[in-house]
Amino acid sequence: MSEHEDIPEQMAVRAAKRAKMIEEGREPYPAELPVSATIAQLREEYGDLEAGTELEDVQVGIAGRVMLSRTSGKLFFVTLQDGPGNRIQVMLSLKAVGKEEMDRFKAEVDLGDHIFVSGHVGTSRRGELSVFASEWKMAAKALRPLPKTYTKEGGEVSGLSEENRVRMRHLDLIMRPEAREMIRVRSAVMTSLRKNFARRAYTEIETPVLQALHGGAAARPFTTHINAYDEDLYLRIATELYLKRAVVGGIDKVYEIGKVFRNEGADSSHSPEYTLLEAYQAYGTYDTMAELTQDLVQQAALDTFGSTTVTLADGTDYDLGGQWTEIELYPSLSEALGEEITVDTPREHLADIAEKHGLPVADYAVPGKIAEDIWEELVGDHLWEPTFVRNFPEDTSPLTRQHRSKPGLTEKWDLYIRGIETATAYSELADPVIQRERFYAQSLAAADGDPEAMQLDEDFLAAMEQGFPPAGGMGMGIDRLLTGLTGLGIRETIAFPFVKRLG
Repeated sequence: MSEHEDIPEQMAVRAAKRAKMIEEGREPYPAELPVSATIAQLREEYGDLEAGTELEDVQVGIAGRVMLSRTSGKLFFVTLQDGPGNRIQVMLSLKAVGKEEMDRFKAEVDLGDHIFVSGHVGTSRRGELSVFASEWKMAAKALRPLPKTYTKEGGEVSGLSEENRVRMRHLDLIMRPEAREMIRVRSAVMTSLRKNFARRAYTEIETPVLQALHGGAAARPFTTHINAYDEDLYLRIATELYLKRAVVGGIDKVYEIGKVFRNEGADSSHSPEYTLLEAYQAYGTYDTMAELTQDLVQQAALDTFGSTTVTLADGTDYDLGGQWTEIELYPSLSEALGEEITVDTPREHLADIAEKHGLPVADYAVPGKIAEDIWEELVGDHLWEPTFVRNFPEDTSPLTRQHRSKPGLTEKWDLYIRGIETATAYSELADPVIQRERFYAQSLAAADGDPEAMQLDEDFLAAMEQGFPPAGGMGMGIDRLLTGLTGLGIRETIAFPFVKRLG
C-alpha cells in the first residue's frame, strides 16, 4: 500500500472529531487564545534550568503544532513546534488536568494539530525544558495528517520527496528545518540588499508588470489580454526600459526588486517566474556597477552568514571574498579553443565550431550569439570562483554602449558564481539615434524568426530623446544569487516556485 492511500480514511476520522467537538459546543478553530509567551522566549530564558526543576510561580500560555505525542501511564509527553521550528515539551498529567481532560486529549488530538496549553515552566527528570500543563485547548484541528517520515542510514530524517517539497511547500516548511532556514536566508539577503542601496542613496521604485511592448532583455514573453481596453499585453521580461525613463526624469540612482516572467525553460537554474534586481546610476559605467555588485553580494553574505565564506548545501565552503577575477569573452574563448576568435570571425566558421561541439545553431543566430553559446559550453559552465566576464559582442547587446576602444564590442559584463550566470551590467547606450538603429536591427531579427528579439519601443525612444545621461546599469537574479550563496537548486530558493500541474 502507498503511504498516501490511507489519507482519505485518516481525514474522515479527523473530520469526525471536528464534527463531534462542534456538536458538544467546543470550538475547533477559536478566534483567540491567551498566549503569553513564545517557545523561543521560554528556551532563551529558562533553557539552563537544572533537571527536575519546577517553577510553579512562572505561569505561561503557549501554542504550537503537535509533532510528537506519547503516553506513559497517567502522563502525556507532547512536543510542540512553533512557526520558526522551535520545540518544547509539554507534560499533561492526570493529576494536573483531571481524567475528563486527559480522556478528551487522547480522543481529540492528532499529530499536526495546533493546541494551546497553560501551565508552569520546569524541566523533566531528564532535564528537558517543559511546560507542566494545567489546561489545554484545541487551537486548530488539522484535517490532513502530516507526511510519514523515516530515518535514512546516515541518520537523516526524510519524508517528502524533492518533487513534493516544492509542490507542497507548506508541508516542507513544517517538516524540514532546512526549508525554514531558506526562507530566513532569503529574507536576510533582501534586507541586506535594500540597506546597502539605502546607504548609497539609491531610490527604490516600482515599474509596470503589464506592458504593451516587451523589452529590456532578449527573452520570450508571456502574453495576456486586458478586457477593459481589448488589447493584448505582455508580462514584463525586465524592468530596464522603465527604470531608464526614471533616470531621464532625474532619479539618478534607482533600483527595483520585482518579479519578471520569461516563457522559456525550467530547470535547476531557470524559473519562468523569478525575482530580478535592476539598478541604474547616472554618470556610472559598467566598472561602477561591478564595484556595486561585488559589494552587494559580499555584504549580503556578511549580513546573512557572518562571513564572505559560505557553507554550501553539500557541506563544502565557497569563498566570495576579496577582489573577484575578471576575464574577457573573446580571449578566454580563444584560449579554450586553441585558436584566435574575435568579433570579426565569420559566422560560418563559428557555426562549424559549434557543430563540432554538439551545439545547435538557429538560422537567425547572429555571430555574437553563436560565439557566446560556444563560450558558455567551454568556459562559462566551468567558472567556479566569482568571475566578471567582460566585453560582449555588439550584435547581442542592443541596449549597451559600444566599447570605447574595441570596435564591435560593448561595455558589458556577466558575473558567474559557481558556473552560473548571476548578474549582468552595461555602460548604458545613451545615444537615441544609435538606439533606434539597434531597435530596427532587432525588428529585422524578429522578422527572421528570433523569438527573443526586442520590439521597437517609440515611447522609450521618446524618453531617450529627452536626454539620457551617461549611466551604468546592472541586473541580478535574486534566486540565482541564493543558489550561489547556498548551493541549492533554484526551486529550493523560491518559497513557492511555479511547477507543472499533475494530471
